[in-house]
Amino acid sequence: MNSKPGVLRQLLETSIGAERTEHLFRVLLIHPDLASDSGPRVSRAVLAQALNMLLFEDLLERVPAAAQYVQRCIDQKRTVMHDHGAVRTVASDGMGALPAGQEAITRVLRPLGYALNGTYPLERLKMTGRSYAQVDYPEEIAQFFISELHPERFSPEFQAAVRRVTATSIDPLTPEATTLLKQMETEGSLSAEDSRKLLPVLVSVFSRQHAEPAVADYEALLAESPEMAWISTEGNAFNHATDRVPDVDQLTVELKELKQPIKDVVEKSQSGRVRQTAFTAARVKRNFRAEDGSVVEKEVPGSFYEFITRLPMPEEKDGKRALDLSFDSSNAQAIFKMTANAK
Repeated sequence: MNSKPGVLRQLLETSIGAERTEHLFRVLLIHPDLASDSGPRVSRAVLAQALNMLLFEDLLERVPAAAQYVQRCIDQKRTVMHDHGAVRTVASDGMGALPAGQEAITRVLRPLGYALNGTYPLERLKMTGRSYAQVDYPEEIAQFFISELHPERFSPEFQAAVRRVTATSIDPLTPEATTLLKQMETEGSLSAEDSRKLLPVLVSVFSRQHAEPAVADYEALLAESPEMAWISTEGNAFNHATDRVPDVDQLTVELKELKQPIKDVVEKSQSGRVRQTAFTAARVKRNFRAEDGSVVEKEVPGSFYEFITRLPMPEEKDGKRALDLSFDSSNAQAIFKMTANAK
């Protein structure tokens, strides 16, 4: 006799249906405690896992190479360990109704149990990166790598284009969602009904909140920062999702043999414990406003899929060597180049 499904599965089935939920459970490695949690309330960790699963699914829909890779994993009866998702933000006060910089994202992560895990200067890109880990399950629930672009480090013309693009931003958080997030932050859990209300709003935070950019503004941004040009078309969508694999070097060889669009070089952290590579960014079509007010379509870089290998830390804590969950500024800046080619 089958036991009642856990609250994670129930929450997802209510949100996206049984078929899509089953697919995600087949694809992703989920900690048994999160999968079997019977509730009745939804913990912050379960809601964080649900959010990550839906954002991972969204990434697959937008990156064909990632979807093909994941299907190959399913065919080979392998699961994906989602290590982290990356989000780009703009550290500017001229964001319309949206909070400046990373606060647009961290305000929804904190109630889900996320805490700052590292800060990484991205000087070549005139950005700052920060990683956030879920404190209850730091190794098992995906981290977020949130970067902020600093417009004041660019030319006045660039700054003006940034303001024109971002000034139309709306705030996706409803008053009800804000209240529920405060409740989650205070109590550490929500009722199943409230979680069902909150989850789709949380997902909507990870999208573009501003209107379509003008062609002239896009070109001005692209001339100085491919990263800001990417933000102008994609906003706060997942820039990439990441598969934590046992041996990224071996996997790279295999994917090259399969003629997959994999990066030529595996990036290695200074410690040697973190190694990363990625597929090239998907090509997507986006609308832009022309000078005469008409709408034109251009093909631009979209999101991509990353692979990472993390080795344990050298020291033991409580008889266990934890995974090195850090990032590396040099690695990150090299990975960011995956979206730099706008041709």
